[in-house]
Amino acid sequence: MKANVVKVNIIMANNYMNTKDIQTITKMPRPTLNNVMSGRSVRPATLGRVAKALGVDVREIMEVE
Repeated sequence: MKANVVKVNIIMANNYMNTKDIQTITKMPRPTLNNVMSGRSVRPATLGRVAKALGVDVREIMEVE
């Protein structure tokens, strides 16, 4: 499962957030968050944690292939 990086960045901008904010909220290791932010494949739970931190449904940020 991959994140749509453009959508993630737009939602982050709308919420005045940066990757450090997401990392703090999710307590996720930086390399894992970097995988999400670069559009690499991650586990569904990982993408779900990022979506929750952004306050959106996971379907709003996942890449549809």
